[in-house]
Amino acid sequence: MLEMKIPSPGESITEVVIAEWVKEDGDYVEIDETLCEIETDKATLPLPAEASGILTIVIAEGEEANVGDVICKIDTDAKAPQSATKEEVSSTTSNTSTSVSTETSTPPQSTYASGHPSPAAQKILAEKEVSSMNVQGTGKDGRITKSDAQSAIQPASSKTAPKVASEAPVISGSREVKRESMSRIRAKIAERVVAVKNETAMLTTFNEVDMTNLMALRSKYKDKFIEKFGVKLGFMSFFTKACTESLKEFPAINAMIDGKEIVFHDYIDMGIAVSAPKGLVVPVIRNAESMTIAEIEAEIIRLALKARDNKLSIEEMTGGTFSITNGGVFGSLMSTPIINPPQSAILGMHNIVQRPMVVNQEIMARPMMYVALSYDHRIIDGKESVSFLVKVKEKLEDPARMLLGV
Repeated sequence: MLEMKIPSPGESITEVVIAEWVKEDGDYVEIDETLCEIETDKATLPLPAEASGILTIVIAEGEEANVGDVICKIDTDAKAPQSATKEEVSSTTSNTSTSVSTETSTPPQSTYASGHPSPAAQKILAEKEVSSMNVQGTGKDGRITKSDAQSAIQPASSKTAPKVASEAPVISGSREVKRESMSRIRAKIAERVVAVKNETAMLTTFNEVDMTNLMALRSKYKDKFIEKFGVKLGFMSFFTKACTESLKEFPAINAMIDGKEIVFHDYIDMGIAVSAPKGLVVPVIRNAESMTIAEIEAEIIRLALKARDNKLSIEEMTGGTFSITNGGVFGSLMSTPIINPPQSAILGMHNIVQRPMVVNQEIMARPMMYVALSYDHRIIDGKESVSFLVKVKEKLEDPARMLLGV
């Protein structure tokens, strides 16, 4: 009997939640098959089988556990179930074809699964103190599934429509309430954003960027760019480049507090906020200050695709000295981004909107974007934050100078 233990997903992570069992108790599993998904405060990770055999679940779905706990056992001496061969099926069919019309089919034989709840169903029934003897299983061989358990604990009033007196008004629309456990990632996000508000002196300064020249440059070279580098030319790479160049001039914005010390970095690990299926994640571009526009674009696409598929590793989301978030992709005109601790600042991008602007004494429509810098006032002064944001604005409004380094 092989005991499988919960592996360490990454440094400093000691607790996990069993998000979902893909296999059921008693199933025969093959080596490297995904048994379940483990959820940490940073990511959801699959747990593959370490050997082939019959699975025995130790920690039920939805329960918390520590790294190193035994999560399941696999009976490696068990043999894989044998399915009937085509010859046997054909022979059986021909021998019984004459009797099928006169005999009724017999019910399936009872097995260990008959009337036995799955781990998720067992937890639901136990919480409501409902006996599995009173639940009809609809799963394989009569197994009680999670949906069977949920149906069994519903009050009778929710299963049948109440009778309404003839004089009472009929109210249309549902008034049901749904409750679900907060995911480990969402709980950690909630904890971190509250901590930022309580533990930092966070302020936000705003400015606006005229995107005319940047949009013209992108429009002119986007086809040649994708032809040469194989990636699309977006705006995020220009903002990343503008920030890395500006951070070199204002190192305190790229620093962080450690106790009573300020830690300055001679590198820039740029966090890029990405909306993933289970919540906001911030993968990190390492040494972004030494990368070209094409290299930044390729890395952003690689990390974004992994985030959408829930395949980011803990290492890819650890660290970061400065972050950028783009609420503009969802239509945000202006917002106050929250610092990603232990970093000291974050830049917020927003929607590009045509607005009337005075240019050379004339009013004309220009594509404008509001930008916001949230910063920790404990180590970043107002002058530094405003000057940094102005520098970013200047570089984006004259991208040729930024790319030439002049």
